[in-house]
Amino acid sequence: MHFLRLLPAAAALALVAPFSLPALAAVTDIELSHQLDEDRAERLEKLVERFNGRQKDYHVKLVRRVQGDAPKDLNLVTREEQARFVAAKAAFRPLHQVMREANMPFDGSKLAPELRVGLSDAQGNLFALPVAMSTPVLFINRSAFRKAGLDPENPPKTWAEAQKAADKLFDSGSSCPYTTSWPAWVHIDNLSSWNGVEVADAKGRLNFNGLVQVKHTAMMTTWAKARFFIYFGRRDEADNRFAAGECAMLTSSSSLFGALHESRKLETGVSALPYHDDIQGAPQQTMAGGASLWVGAGQKPDDYKGVAHFVAFLLEPDIQVELTAVAGFLPMTPAARAAAESKLLKGDVAELKVAYRQLQGPAALRTLRVSEIEKVRNIVEEELESAWSGKTPAKEALDLAVQRGNLVMSASPSGSGKAPARQK
Repeated sequence: MHFLRLLPAAAALALVAPFSLPALAAVTDIELSHQLDEDRAERLEKLVERFNGRQKDYHVKLVRRVQGDAPKDLNLVTREEQARFVAAKAAFRPLHQVMREANMPFDGSKLAPELRVGLSDAQGNLFALPVAMSTPVLFINRSAFRKAGLDPENPPKTWAEAQKAADKLFDSGSSCPYTTSWPAWVHIDNLSSWNGVEVADAKGRLNFNGLVQVKHTAMMTTWAKARFFIYFGRRDEADNRFAAGECAMLTSSSSLFGALHESRKLETGVSALPYHDDIQGAPQQTMAGGASLWVGAGQKPDDYKGVAHFVAFLLEPDIQVELTAVAGFLPMTPAARAAAESKLLKGDVAELKVAYRQLQGPAALRTLRVSEIEKVRNIVEEELESAWSGKTPAKEALDLAVQRGNLVMSASPSGSGKAPARQK
């Protein structure tokens, strides 16, 4: 009897409840694709979690990119992939357009010009965000320097000084006085820019087989023969060897400083990339390179709003300061750089100013970079390896690299054409 009496009341409640209870807003999922290693992906995950925890409308999720997949909402593109993505711009939505349509304040012209190279259209509008940029510098193991009788407060400024240091390091028992990561980026693109020579002519034809590049490649071959220079691979393999304390000097991305500083396993010093002091006008400027954030085309309107909010989050000065301190990346805006100067760049972290100083000048804005054209980069590094191992004279190796690289470039400006095999 009591149950029957409750039925009318329950029915009435069922009718009223949908109108009286507030509806839960749906969360928009945003996928961010990447090809980072485990350590770097974990760092990015922490940043994403901060964004997700600050608001309830959007949830950014990291997914590992598989070549051939359609672009996701957001795509973190490495320096090595950039030319391929530029060639496929139609598959992506310009960043400035996404921000404008979402009514989010965004002025790409306020970002440092050296970071925008290759990521903006003819009018200067950004189609991707230069979120994780750096430039090559020289890292030293301070303990190894002291053991060799070298002053860690006065690291080598020139390649001639670096050779003298390598000699003393070798004599003190170092099995790896010097090593390098990213060979084409450091020893062709930035070696050329820093010493005031070009990697291509006005028509875009490669010509990095001039006197400066040949001399430098020959010097590296001599170092390798003397065991001053130990080569570990084409990517960041040398970073890991240096971080483990195996090597005394390393040329690599300035962003490595973040990981080295955080681990505190190694007493590290940072200095400018060495230059050749017998070249008039050197040093000049290095170049910025790194990861950029691209927005996939064909996504839903709500997805683009979420993307715009995430980009605005990344541009906040405090987030930029954190990216500088933890990951070693260059702040994108003057406000962020000023915040980093005032809050973080003290003591050890102050050494990141080295990277800022290197980027001042017109050479930093050169758009053609062999390290950003995948097939050309592979050719260049193959020929560098042949020279450094003593198999091919430096001049012949660079001549072949230019010849093979130009064949690829003529087949496709993006360097996506078939790479010609090395001559036997």
